[in-house]
Amino acid sequence: MAAAPLKVCIVGSGNWGSAVAKIIGDNVKKLQKFASTVKMWVFEETVNGRKLTDIINNDHENVKYLPGHKLPENVVAVANLSEAVQDADLLVFVIPHQFIHRICEEITGRVPKDALGITLIKGIDEGPEGLKLISDIIREKMGIDISVLMGANIANEVAAGKFCETTIGSKVIENGLLFKELLQTPNFRITVVDDADTVELCGALKNIVAVGAGFCDGLRCGDNTKAAVIRLGLMEMIAFARIFCKGQVSTATFLESCGVADLITTCYGGRNRRVAEAFARTGKTIEELEKEMLNGQKLQGPQTSAEVYRILKQKGLLDNVSCDPCFSGSGPPLAPTASFSDSCVHLSCGLACLDTPL
Repeated sequence: MAAAPLKVCIVGSGNWGSAVAKIIGDNVKKLQKFASTVKMWVFEETVNGRKLTDIINNDHENVKYLPGHKLPENVVAVANLSEAVQDADLLVFVIPHQFIHRICEEITGRVPKDALGITLIKGIDEGPEGLKLISDIIREKMGIDISVLMGANIANEVAAGKFCETTIGSKVIENGLLFKELLQTPNFRITVVDDADTVELCGALKNIVAVGAGFCDGLRCGDNTKAAVIRLGLMEMIAFARIFCKGQVSTATFLESCGVADLITTCYGGRNRRVAEAFARTGKTIEELEKEMLNGQKLQGPQTSAEVYRILKQKGLLDNVSCDPCFSGSGPPLAPTASFSDSCVHLSCGLACLDTPL
């Protein structure tokens, strides 16, 4: 007797979540292994007098977060989270990382015990012992195996079908290969590695470096300075991973799409870079710019940098870092001087100054 098709639920419906829904919706129609209907949890909003779920289900487009790209008709938007995940065999997590605790608590017990998950969430959390990966939070709260997907994947380009690569990290390779089957297309090429923690850290830390790159652009520091920020940022990403990853860290993982490729893409084309550039030029707060430039979606770089700062402080690793001005709000935090370079380059600077306009 053939196994029942695997039911897929996408937890999240922002820019990246909707782009991934487009891929999965198209793929499951061709693969008998997966159920033909894909549920997507949507945080209900009103857009031009209509519920966003109604727009997606009737017009097959997420007009707020991925306008101009039609979603497959088999992608069904569901506003009730518990209903969306009910009996799902495969969960794709793609929400802002600050909401993961609440989401996991709400859906625990509503999915099969042998369900599998993959997180596309680019961020980290803090635990009693310091660093806490998002995959660890999901694994501990829900008791399911979690893979991670990170890479040089700007959502609008992925949705448009432009060629790109990405990396799946999985401690159980068979599970990583299953998600590769679900997600890979001729133009969305996936490599599976077992160095999952490093893959996940790359996805979080590169956003901090991208904010520094955006400051370089906003302050017109030039390409040489920006290149230095990116190179030194990569070196600190590697150093951070070697300190905090529980398993062995492979330098080769940083040469995958999740590492140097994602860092380059984010530092030149990502939204963390764009908003940081606007922040440096306009003096508006990050919250104001998120509303203006991202339809209210949240940046991951500023919050992740603050979390990295606190994690390093807890471990007593801030001795050689010039970061206090960023956190105290004293002095000109974004002057194009040596102190600016230090603040941009050091992951631990936290960039908490982003909450204060220039």
